[in-house]
Amino acid sequence: MKIGVILGSIRDIRRGGRVAKWLMPQLSKFKAVEIELLDLKDYPLPFFNESNSPEGLKGEYTNTVAKKWSAKIASMDGFIFITPEYNHGTSAVLKNALDWLYYEWVRKPVAFISYSPNAAGGVRAVEQLRQNVIELQMAPLREAIHITYVLDTLDEQGNLLKGHFDERLVKLMEELLWWANALKTARNEALNT
Repeated sequence: MKIGVILGSIRDIRRGGRVAKWLMPQLSKFKAVEIELLDLKDYPLPFFNESNSPEGLKGEYTNTVAKKWSAKIASMDGFIFITPEYNHGTSAVLKNALDWLYYEWVRKPVAFISYSPNAAGGVRAVEQLRQNVIELQMAPLREAIHITYVLDTLDEQGNLLKGHFDERLVKLMEELLWWANALKTARNEALNT
């Protein structure tokens, strides 16, 4: 089982780095799964500009970075999106990363960890993402983690300063792994029929 953790901001002062530094050691406790951090800084996709939709392209991307992104996403069984909230929504770079692909996302579960410097905790960004991923035929989980006042909750090294996020992450991961296993089994059965 392979889970990709997508860091959905590329800003130099992004707070998602704090979230990832907290998250990745916590996820290493789940031994039956391979977890990989996918930093969108490592996939500098231009705004989607292909001549056809990703569904119509069927994986025949002309952009070199898109081909690399496609291969990585196709290899995963599920995802956790770490998303900031910018102007009541998700980041443009995360939305663009979703828009570049189609079949690579289909029938895979996704969980959300959002953050913001205020009391909103990124809830509105996750609301938008849920709509986006449903269109990509993904299975968004009900369980999510919304980190309010991220600068007061996590330090620069990712140490949790307050909150019960470690316990909530266990529940989120149990759900994500259940869905990832169920959907992987179903995808494999569909390939064999």
